[in-house]
Amino acid sequence: MFKQTQLTIQFITLLAIVFSFSSCSVIRSVGKYPSKKQQAEFALLSNYKDGTFRNFYPTDTLLYIRDRVRKEKTNRKFRMRPKLSKEIPSIKTNLIDTSFSQPTLIWFGHSSYLIQSKGYNILVDPVLSDYASPLFYFNRSIRGSHIYKAKDLPPIDMILITHDHYDHLDCHTIRKYRKKETNAIVPLGVGRLLDHWGWKSNKFQEVNWGDSIQIADDIYLVSTPQQHRSGRFKKKDRTLWTSYVLDIHGCRIFIGGDGGYNKHFKDIGDKYGPFDLAVLENGQYSVEWPKNHSFPEQTIHTAQELKARMVLPVHWGRFAAAYHSWNEPILEFLPLMDEIGIPVTFPRIGEPYTIGDPPKREIWWDFD
Repeated sequence: MFKQTQLTIQFITLLAIVFSFSSCSVIRSVGKYPSKKQQAEFALLSNYKDGTFRNFYPTDTLLYIRDRVRKEKTNRKFRMRPKLSKEIPSIKTNLIDTSFSQPTLIWFGHSSYLIQSKGYNILVDPVLSDYASPLFYFNRSIRGSHIYKAKDLPPIDMILITHDHYDHLDCHTIRKYRKKETNAIVPLGVGRLLDHWGWKSNKFQEVNWGDSIQIADDIYLVSTPQQHRSGRFKKKDRTLWTSYVLDIHGCRIFIGGDGGYNKHFKDIGDKYGPFDLAVLENGQYSVEWPKNHSFPEQTIHTAQELKARMVLPVHWGRFAAAYHSWNEPILEFLPLMDEIGIPVTFPRIGEPYTIGDPPKREIWWDFD
């Protein structure tokens, strides 16, 4: 009994330290839900019902993969931080002194990346902390994958957030930009979090599916549907999740965020395709959540239906949130894409890829 009491005191003390000294304490990181006024406004929308946002299509239209059930049962060991034989071979590019005249993407691992073109910088789902959770120990980066911090990036003009999960919306990172000349576009309800983290209301804009914005000269953005869910604590789906169509200086990019496979991809491809580059989720899938994330076999259908001319697979290589090995997504995805003939580029973390260039094809990930 005494030992248990001691452990409880130690845990409370640890929490007190986290609350006191962190710019994003556990409570602050969790954030706030949309206000009652916002909820009343959301209630008028077609994708909001009974207090939560909803996906467009019923999930029974999903491609269900039976072989995945058998495979996952044999690989149930889950590691929050895989122990690899060596570090991820990342590249530390000097992004502050480098300028790209054509739309160029620099991946920071998982789903965070920078899009730069002609001096304009767009930061997508930035998680520049060493972990993707409200507690510093959980869901830490794989060794070698956390090499960039906010100070390593050029001045950011626009931040795009696809949804509020911790591996896409990081309190520590976002708060670093609250006093800078940076704007943000976020799904409905997520603005409540930015407001809670010190952002001024005139620096961010919330969007619903179908909303379009001209964010700069020759740079346009459309919020498009995605099949996923949201939530940073117990209450789920109180904020929206989205994908984006980005037109930047003559190139069209699909920013996928997270999501399961469904008919919305064909809708987007028919209306906005073809895409010069589709940045697609490929990783952290499981038979336990088949409607929220796509298996590699499903992502190839996504690429086809979007009419993608080039694909960059993300949502892997940094954080582990599923039962598969850290590099299984690319090991399985690449042969499938080569078979159907859609090029895939897989630059190392920090290695620039300019749209229109030949794909990056160096196999840097084939180790355990």
